[in-house]
Amino acid sequence: MRNKKMISFFIAAVIIIAAVLIARAKQGTVSGEITQEIIPVIGSIKTFISCTGTVLPKNRLEVKPPVNGRIDRVLVQEGNEVKTGQILAWMSSTERAALLDAARGKGEETLKYWEDAYKAIPLSAPIDGEVIVATTQPGQTVTTADAVIVLSDRLIVRAQVDETDIGKITPDRKAIISLDAYSDTKIKASVEHIYYESETVNNVTMYKVDLLPEEIPPFFRSGMNATVDFIEQSKENTLLIPADADHKEKTKVPVTLGMSDDKNIEVLSGITANDKIILKTKKYNLPKSTTGTNPFLPSRKR
Repeated sequence: MRNKKMISFFIAAVIIIAAVLIARAKQGTVSGEITQEIIPVIGSIKTFISCTGTVLPKNRLEVKPPVNGRIDRVLVQEGNEVKTGQILAWMSSTERAALLDAARGKGEETLKYWEDAYKAIPLSAPIDGEVIVATTQPGQTVTTADAVIVLSDRLIVRAQVDETDIGKITPDRKAIISLDAYSDTKIKASVEHIYYESETVNNVTMYKVDLLPEEIPPFFRSGMNATVDFIEQSKENTLLIPADADHKEKTKVPVTLGMSDDKNIEVLSGITANDKIILKTKKYNLPKSTTGTNPFLPSRKR
């Protein structure tokens, strides 16, 4: 019985000490309120649907040789703008390459004769566009399956949109593109095409959406990763207050709020630009630690 009483007494003592420590920790954590006066402002507010995307060619076209052979000259490099019919490279068929190799050993005059008599084959651009791949080198052998030059008519951004948001995306909807490599640059774009077939990515149903940038920056590169913010709602010249503001007046007036972008809230009625908003925040201090307050640690003797 005596042992049981001792145990009960010890448990009760621990509970009391813990309660005291908790009470001390709570004391003094709030040192007061900071009051800031804010006047509503007229401005713009937008809400976004965010997702990821990739820079891709809208139409990717590979220029392949009509016969097997060898590349003689490449006249363009990556980043060049080309026009339909422009010659991009010259090549020799396998037979011409062998003939020129034999003629080269007989002197320049013989080589010149066969170069004029047996014409090289031009590889021309079938569309207006930009050269995005030009890695084939002169002297390299190629087949009809090899892409000597790759063209793109225009670079776009292809976004992956969750099925829960795809219903909010419409053709021509405006968006803002931010490349991971150039995050400080915001690129305006609009929706060109919404794909009908879905894809499953990490067990999530996604839909592809193609966006056309209003202007193609010079640093755009195929394969770059991007963040796409579709503008869901947008209002200009509307009354705004901070999202965490408290409105107080001598008489209570119903306030109707509109859209919010997590920073500001649109005010539809109940507040005017002449009213004042009181923004209150509490100031917290960490509890001060004192030496020897832990009852389970031995205190130092002085």
